[in-house]
Parts: sequence; structure tokens; C-alpha cells
Amino acid sequence: MTSTTAPRIERIEIPAMEIGSFSLRLVGTTPLIVHRWSEKAKEEMRLKQMKRAKLAKLAKDPWGLFLESLYWVSERPPVIAEDSDLGMYSFGFPVIAFKAAAVTAAMDADLKKTQARRAFRIDAPDGGELVPIEGPAPVKREDMVRIGMGTADLRYRGEFFPWAVKLNIRYNERGFLSKAQIVNLFNVAGFAVGVGEWRNEKDGIYGAFRVQSEEESQ
Repeated sequence: MTSTTAPRIERIEIPAMEIGSFSLRLVGTTPLIVHRWSEKAKEEMRLKQMKRAKLAKLAKDPWGLFLESLYWVSERPPVIAEDSDLGMYSFGFPVIAFKAAAVTAAMDADLKKTQARRAFRIDAPDGGELVPIEGPAPVKREDMVRIGMGTADLRYRGEFFPWAVKLNIRYNERGFLSKAQIVNLFNVAGFAVGVGEWRNEKDGIYGAFRVQSEEESQ
């Protein structure tokens, strides 16, 4: 007669999370260049994927392209004259861009990107996707860019400087990154990676930032 024993079941203990939260104020050290996808660019991509005819090329509208490049927090009026005071409106930047910069910087701290992604969350106001930009109204830039095969073109985008943003961060206090380590990660991100167009990560000098110290906040 053969005896059988039931397989041993190992219990896995999953410790309860202890969610901590804090705010960081990031201060720009170089201008922030923004370039939101315009409705025309998205429509052209949509038509290309649907294998339909391209949109007819229109004469460039520098002011209109500049306005299209901005991430509007305020409701955008249908018509805005070129002499309008943009300081009366609010603008933002995608909060996910700041997390992406910190995750990329994690490699400089010998962390895996997958670990850094899971270590913390950044909550945008009202559950949205944008964090408001603090500072003066944006100004219009005109830049010559290369678009392949030696072809050059002009781009019209918004620039903010000085600028700052406030990030609301949540993290697991029992996780592998402490509050101090997350703060240091953002300092590395501001120096080595940056956000926006022509940032350090993309061989540029723009979109750099630093974490405002507690002494400055007082």
C-alpha cells in the first residue's frame, strides 16, 4: 500500500503598504520649450494610418503654431490676437514627463527602470494630466530644425523662463525607495535628463531643473 502526503503549501506574507506623500517644487534652471501635438499633426497621422489623402499644405501661421504648442490649463479662447496678454491664462506640462525623467535618471543611480516606475506616483491636480507651470507668460520661439535628408524647416514653439512646478508625490514607505532617495532622483533627473524639447537627454541644454530646498521654501 502506497502512502501519499499532501503537498506542503508555503504561505506568502505580503506586508501592508504604508503610503506616504510629500510635495516637491522643481525650479527650472534653463528655459522650458513645449511642443504639444497640434490637431493638424494628429489629423495627418490619422489620415496616413487610414491610407487616405494628405491634408493640403497651408501657409505657415507662426502665432497659431505657437499657440498650438502650448498645454492649456485655462480654457483656450477661439481667437487670440498677437498682442494679447497671455499672462491672464494658465498653462501646464504633462506630469508624466517628470516621472519619465526621474525613471530615466534611475539608471545613473544603479536602479532598474522597472523598479523606479513602481516606486512612486505623481498626482496631477484634479486627477488630470497636466501640472500647472508657475512663472511669466510663455514667449514665442522660432527655431530652424532638421527633419531628415538634409531638409530644414522652421518650428514655432512656446518657451517658459523662469518656470517652476509643484509635484504631489505618493510612495510606499515600506518600498525600496525612501523620500530622500526620491528627492535625490529628481535632482539627478533635472541635471542629467530634463523635460521638454532640446533637453539634455536629447543633446540639448533646455528643460533642466533642480529641487527647491526646504530652506528656500521657508
